This record gives sequence, C-alpha cells and structure tokens, in this order.
Amino acid sequence: MNKPFQTGSRNIIETILVILLLLSLFLALYDVLKVFFTILTFALIFSVSFADVFEKLATLLKGRRKLAAVIYSIVLIGIIAFPLIYFLSVLREHVREAIAWVNQVKANGLPPLPSWIANLPFVGGDISAFWTQLQHSPKDVIANHEDKVKTTLHHLLNSGIGMLGTALQFIVGIIISAFFLSAGEKMLTPVKSAAQYLLGRRDGLSLLRATTQAIKGVSIGVIGTALIASVVSWIGLTIAGVKFALILSALIFFLVLIQLGPLLVWIPLVIWSAVDGYTGMTIFLIIYGIALLIIDALLKPILIARSGGKLPFLVLFLGVVGGLAAWGFTGMFKGAIILAIFYTVFNSWLEGKAKPVAGRRTVQ
Repeated sequence: MNKPFQTGSRNIIETILVILLLLSLFLALYDVLKVFFTILTFALIFSVSFADVFEKLATLLKGRRKLAAVIYSIVLIGIIAFPLIYFLSVLREHVREAIAWVNQVKANGLPPLPSWIANLPFVGGDISAFWTQLQHSPKDVIANHEDKVKTTLHHLLNSGIGMLGTALQFIVGIIISAFFLSAGEKMLTPVKSAAQYLLGRRDGLSLLRATTQAIKGVSIGVIGTALIASVVSWIGLTIAGVKFALILSALIFFLVLIQLGPLLVWIPLVIWSAVDGYTGMTIFLIIYGIALLIIDALLKPILIARSGGKLPFLVLFLGVVGGLAAWGFTGMFKGAIILAIFYTVFNSWLEGKAKPVAGRRTVQ
C-alpha cells in the first residue's frame, strides 16, 4: 500500500538534494569567479565590439588569427596605455612644481591674488576674502578647513587609484578578448548550444542576438562619444594654442570612455591659463568646456539608440542608466544586457501565449 508513496517520497528527497547540491556548486563557482567578473565583462565588450574589425584584419593576414590577435592586443593596449603613461608623467612634474611652490610660499608668503580673479562676478569677493585670511593667518584657515582638505585629497587619491585599476582591467580584458576572437565561432558553440537547449532554437538564437545588439549599441555609444569628444577637444586645444593637444585629447578619450568625463583634464587647463594670466584663453576654454560637456551628455544616448538594432531605445536607456548607477562603468553594459535579455524572453513568452489564443479563435 505504502510502497508507491515511499518511492515517490524518496524521489522527491533525491531531487531536492540534487537541486541543493547544484545551488551550492553555483554559489561556490560565483565566489571563485566574482573577482574576474569585471575583467570578463571588459573582454566580452571588446570581443563583441571589435569582432568585425578583427575578422577583416584576419582576412588581410590570410587567416593567421593568432597574429591578428597579437596585433589587435598591441594596438588597443597602446591606445589605452599611452595617454595614461603621459598623464602620470605630467602629474609627476606638476607634483614637483607644487612642492616648489609650497616651499616658496613658506619662505616668502602667499603672492597677491590676481586682480581678474578678485573681480569675478558672484565669487570674486569670497575668493578675495578667503585669500586675504590665508595671507594673514594661514594656520588658522588651514585648521578650520582641515577636514575638507583631507576629504578632497582622499577623493583625489581614490580617483587616481581607481583610474589605474580600471586601466589594468582594460588591458587584461583586451588580452582575454584576443583569445576569444582568435578562437572565433568555436568559443560561441557552447553558449549557443546551452541557449538553444534551455529556450529552444528560435528563442535561444533571439536571445543571443539581443545580447549582442545590446553590447554593440552601448559600445558604439560609449566609444563613439569618447572618440568624438577627443576630436572636439583636440580642435579646441589646438585653437587655444595649448601644448601637447593631441596627447591631452587622447587622455580625454580614455576619461570619457570610463565615464569620468573630460573635466579632469579641462579644469586644470582652465586653472593653468587663469593663473598665467591668459584671460582670453581662459574664457574660451570655459565656454568650449561647457559645449564639450553638452556633447558628452547628449551624444551618448543618441548613438546608443541608433545602434541598438531592433531593441527599443527605452530598454537600452533604462539598462544603461540603471546599470551605471548600480555597478559603475561596466554596469552600463550589464544593465543593457540584463534588460535586453528580459525584453527578449518576455516578448517570446507573450508570443507563445498569444498563439494558443489565436488558434482557439480560428477554430470557433
């Protein structure tokens, strides 16, 4: 009497144990691989974004994919590493100048504030009053603003470390993406098989296409905006007569690419031109910098919308903004991929539900 019930209970318990074992295995796998998620995300971004360029390069090299992967890695790493190395070398020189300036202030006191800064509308009076206090009692002023100074230095240090860490992740991601691209279709075979096995042939391929479109859309938007911003910056810096305009533009490309924006280069330039007394250049750089910020803000969603394929702009936009708020730079791609997958699966489910309803109406 109880044998069927006992057998069924044993099967249920065994199934639950297998599910728990699989969940434990997936959690352990997540703990092992979560350190590499950002790097793997970068590798996925680069491999999808530059797949067409890589295939053309491989064709040009008569099918020598490994050689194409080496050239691809060297070129991309050079594009990222060159402006960063220049930035660090310039920063070192400015640190030396800052130390020399501090020593000079200790010996001779603070120099008088330039008249044009004191005459600035709205803020000139406050700056002039603060400067006067700093000249007469520097220790008291520094003691009153010690927490703010420490906080500012802390943020600057964290930003510098974050930039170096992101650049290193970029470089490792490029190297891994070179392996992905070198393998070609072989690398995608397990992913395609798994997607088709879980969702069916049509829905599995649709899901992969949506994921690819999301990555390409965001990549074109981000990289395209960074490229246009760097070209516009180079034109403005050249007109202003700033030295090393090309290298500074390359640095702006990298900063816009990782979503830090062009102000990290532009504000020091404005301060430098103002301190040296180049009033016309300062005004030009301020106006041009505002235009550059507008381009950075408006161009990105337009490029993402135009290159997102069949995915609606709202889906990609919500994914990009939400992912950026949740996870930072890589979150733009993660958010876009997650919403693209959800949109594709949800539409597929709606189509599957609509077919039986249409069939019943036809029979009636």
